[in-house]
Amino acid sequence: MSQNEKISYQKAGVDIDEGNLAVKLMKKHVHATFDDNVVGEIGLFSGAYSLKDFLQMEEPTLLSATDGVGTKVLIAQELGIDDTVGIDLVAMSVNDLICQGAKPLFFLDYIATGKVKAEQIATIVKGIAEGCKQSHCALIGGETAEMAGLYNEGEYDLAGFAVGICDRSKIITGKDVQVGDVVIGISSSGLHSNGYSLARRLFFDELGYSMNHINDNGKTIGELLLEPTRIYVEVIEALLKDCTLKSIAHITGGGLLENVPRVIPEGLGVKIDVDSFEKPDIFKYIIASDKVETNELYRTFNMGIGMVVVVKKEDVSKVLEIANQYFKTYQIGEVVTEVGVNLCNV
Repeated sequence: MSQNEKISYQKAGVDIDEGNLAVKLMKKHVHATFDDNVVGEIGLFSGAYSLKDFLQMEEPTLLSATDGVGTKVLIAQELGIDDTVGIDLVAMSVNDLICQGAKPLFFLDYIATGKVKAEQIATIVKGIAEGCKQSHCALIGGETAEMAGLYNEGEYDLAGFAVGICDRSKIITGKDVQVGDVVIGISSSGLHSNGYSLARRLFFDELGYSMNHINDNGKTIGELLLEPTRIYVEVIEALLKDCTLKSIAHITGGGLLENVPRVIPEGLGVKIDVDSFEKPDIFKYIIASDKVETNELYRTFNMGIGMVVVVKKEDVSKVLEIANQYFKTYQIGEVVTEVGVNLCNV
């Protein structure tokens, strides 16, 4: 470069025009999530959402959650499949919100990348919009950051933020859980978005598999790893409408061993029968490898249960009847006096 040659933002690695094109391409996906409470348009400096529909609540209370997708994005990038991790992004936050009985209202995303490629960003946002539609919430804002020097071209990371609402008196805390209550497990679709660092180490380093390794059911390891996180908004809303749920736990990082104790009173524990529910193929692969200790499996992965609800014994049949209309649901255990999570039949 000569001494008098001018530099620009684009020469420094940031293409504003490509970023503007990405916004233009994603608009149709974002608009598809809007409801009557969304105020304003894409492109303003903040997203607005009216609470007019919730004024009848005695004490309307906002709840919030934020999360990312973790190293699952590395699988998406390697396979060049970018239209499902957005679903994962939404799922990780809205599934947390509903554990307190909240109705998801709106979602915002943050996408950081080494170089904005408009089509790729629009594809990611398409997945985010799909997750929002499954959650009955609006995608009202976001940010795409082009960060040359921090990320390589083709690399990206995601973060999301969700807000929900619940009447304060109806917020679920688990304080009423008692010995003899029943633990119900709603099935997962696979790994969801947790434990990928261990899964990648196991499959690719320890076992030497490629992404194209095919399992007995004809699916590749790559396909199994990219299976989107299941969104439980509809099933939990249906249960809350007709049943009393004492507590709800989203089984994310920490697995059953660490997430269930978060929603039961101090001094109590749960007994869980690990043979009482079916394991998705990805977990059958992991178990068959015999390279991960059982306790490590159940404190890293969901092992086939993505959401847990605790109910009274007399409510079990009704809960199972409703939840099984959405996803396979199992009676997996009970609340006991022994503190912690006791895994049976391991």
